[in-house]
Amino acid sequence: MTTAQDLAIVALIVATDKPVAQGELSLALAGAELFDLIEARALDLDDDHIVPNAQAPTDDRLLDEAAAALVRQEPYESVEDWLWRRGRGLSSAYVDDLERIGLTTRPRGRRNPLRTEQTEPAYSAARRRAEERWAAGEPVLTTLAAAAGIGDEPADDTEALTDDTVTTVLAAVGDAVMELEAVRQRRAIEDAAFDNVWRGF
Repeated sequence: MTTAQDLAIVALIVATDKPVAQGELSLALAGAELFDLIEARALDLDDDHIVPNAQAPTDDRLLDEAAAALVRQEPYESVEDWLWRRGRGLSSAYVDDLERIGLTTRPRGRRNPLRTEQTEPAYSAARRRAEERWAAGEPVLTTLAAAAGIGDEPADDTEALTDDTVTTVLAAVGDAVMELEAVRQRRAIEDAAFDNVWRGF
């Protein structure tokens, strides 16, 4: 299991009580994939740019897909650009992949992911591992989850969050989530203004 898979499982568990925003979760999952690829030695960070290493199979379909998608020519891609490019639709991809490998259950005839009456984690070793990391307050997982609107932001003085690579990725995820919310607010204002114009006719 990977951090991205653990985050997807936690999101499905939390969605039992409330829906999880797919846009924020997709950005957080893209960030989680960076941590998994760093752990697999598939990439390094040079400041805020992603420098790929020789690609080696990770035995995880989505993570291998992520590694194959890395920009391998200079100038390398920034973490922020990666989050937006890789994150598009990623929450649905993880829900589908967890179902494909038998880690979720979904009643027949229902298709909308991240609604727990339709998709929920099966009881498995993978679910127990994700729940244990979540219950232990593992800093990277809980910070990514908080960015996706799941749980509370962990204390930022945790030793695990002092590593430059970790803080770079987590900061980029936080910035991307804020930018996404700003875009939504601008659209809402524009839509409201448009509606007001039509009311004047």
